Amino acid sequence: MRLALFQPAIPQNVGACIRLSACFGVSLHIIEPTGFTFDDRAMKRAALDYGPLSHMTRHAGWDAFQEARGPGRLVLFTTKGATPLTDFAFRPDDTLLFGSEPSGAPDDVHAAADARVVIPIRPEARSLNLAVSAGIGLFEALRQTGLRRGGR
Repeated sequence: MRLALFQPAIPQNVGACIRLSACFGVSLHIIEPTGFTFDDRAMKRAALDYGPLSHMTRHAGWDAFQEARGPGRLVLFTTKGATPLTDFAFRPDDTLLFGSEPSGAPDDVHAAADARVVIPIRPEARSLNLAVSAGIGLFEALRQTGLRRGGR
């Protein structure tokens, strides 16, 4: 199981995802460009001292990520026409991909996804925060595949 963020723009969300990946023992992939620099104080504050526990890889762009991704399905979390999280069956080698905060994922990323999943929320609500969505999605994927500690 892997967690991937497509061109994240908010450093606090990446910091929270660093903590998330460290706590659940999954690798985190950042697909650049980002909307901040990695020495951003806000990200460091959000990640606290979890950085050494996390396995994070930065990719220069979408193509570089796709080349390095490895086996397994690419599961895109999106608000656009997707299978509800409650109806989706995850596999241990899935990569869970979350789009950029302001704009989501572009059409070519949607087209490359093996599956698209939506976290059901109230119809009048627009969307969840990136880090919150990643936490919900990752936990459900790990729950379905036999939640384990420390594995990558």
